[in-house]
Amino acid sequence: MAKIMIQGTGSSVGKSILVAALCRIFKQDGYSVCPYKSQNMSLNSYITLDGKEMGRAQVLQAYAAGIEPQAFMNPILLKPTADTKCQVIVNGKVHNNNTAQEYHNLKPMFKDMLKEQFIKLEKNFDIIVMEGAGSPAEINLRDRDIVNMGMAELVDSPVLIVGDIDKGGVFASLAGTMLLLTDDEKIRVKGTIINKFRGDINLLNPGIDMIEEIIKRPNLGVVPYFNLTLEDEDGAMVEVNRKVTAPIDVAMIMFPHISNFTDVDCLKCEEDVSVRFISSREEFGNPDLLILPGSKNTIEDLNFIRNSGLEDAIINYSEYGILIGICGGYQMLGKKISDPLNIESNLKSIKGMEILDVETIIESEKVMTRVEGHVTLPGCKGCIYGYEIHMGKTTIAEGSNSFINIDKENNIEINKTDGIFNKQETIFGTYIHGILDSTHFREYLLNKIRVKKSITQRKSPVYEGFREQEINKLADIVRKAIDMEKIYEIMNLNRK
Repeated sequence: MAKIMIQGTGSSVGKSILVAALCRIFKQDGYSVCPYKSQNMSLNSYITLDGKEMGRAQVLQAYAAGIEPQAFMNPILLKPTADTKCQVIVNGKVHNNNTAQEYHNLKPMFKDMLKEQFIKLEKNFDIIVMEGAGSPAEINLRDRDIVNMGMAELVDSPVLIVGDIDKGGVFASLAGTMLLLTDDEKIRVKGTIINKFRGDINLLNPGIDMIEEIIKRPNLGVVPYFNLTLEDEDGAMVEVNRKVTAPIDVAMIMFPHISNFTDVDCLKCEEDVSVRFISSREEFGNPDLLILPGSKNTIEDLNFIRNSGLEDAIINYSEYGILIGICGGYQMLGKKISDPLNIESNLKSIKGMEILDVETIIESEKVMTRVEGHVTLPGCKGCIYGYEIHMGKTTIAEGSNSFINIDKENNIEINKTDGIFNKQETIFGTYIHGILDSTHFREYLLNKIRVKKSITQRKSPVYEGFREQEINKLADIVRKAIDMEKIYEIMNLNRK
């Protein structure tokens, strides 16, 4: 079994996407490959077929590897609930809610678990592509590190360091990272990769020669800046689109605790659709479709909407526009949210926007399920699929229109309903993340907008097929940019 670990000079340098690229390249070369990130901090999560929660970045990497996402690919997931607090997910299940200091103190107890899991992985795959988090040069965290050099040491993995040239200062970042590593950590570093390059490579080459001399490590390639419609990385969205760039304008409210904003990624495969993120009344404009996404702190984010002036704009928009609330966004559209156990807030309850006739009680038990079903709209009878991650139970008023009939839950046949829609079929609430991935509902919704705007109706592409094409494009770009033969040599792996 071979392994390689991608670490970075900082967050958002492109570690996740390069791991995905390597997973696809190794798969194309005939190897069984598995992505692995021991600890991930993200509010973008996913539910596996067996009802476990994991980070979305490892989901994309699993697809790139050609395997079903499983929680062991991301055994520890941290979901921030406040600046210094997070929900800790271990092996796909809620472990606890901890402060940053409490979690830091817990790290040593996870080492044996991570080592045992990794030994099992080594028996099942030819190659494991590991991903670090943030930077290995975070020397204040070194003594209890389980995700960067600490993890590399635990499983004896070689490391490649990635730097982002688009931000500027890439040579200083690479040199500074190496400077702050211990001698034993430096030995693990076998090379560097420069990511997100735009311009003339001939102007960059003298700098590469100099940095190789300074840090005594070879540069294994320069990956060009590219635009592919693949999911954003785990962390906060560094760059968000705030402009309308296509005939159909989809706007998503960007809360402070926004989660699963990947629910709109499938819209990127629609040629006449643009997605923008808004966080103020001034940015609202006149969208064709407005989405209220999930939230890790629904009550605080509802207060944010209220205080920013967005609530009035949303209520006014609901009179004429098309509006979807997903998970926390669904809860906000209702009449009331109660939090009797103060799980999310010090408030026991808060008034909702009163757009939908539902009420929510936040409960301590977390719902984590994969679902399949079908929408009940008169104008759309297609199948849907997705997953639920929430700690609330929502009650629909008697006589309301249930939105979805769920036929399977974690692959077990079931008969239950989810969500609500209004009589005009313009306002929808659901707990199901990924509902727009479902081709029939996405096509129905967008064609409803196209008719309204006198735009030619279209067939929607299957998102999964589109994503496969984009992953292959990614692999082609990265294969051409980096020295794969050297990477195989670093892993002590003979090519098949």
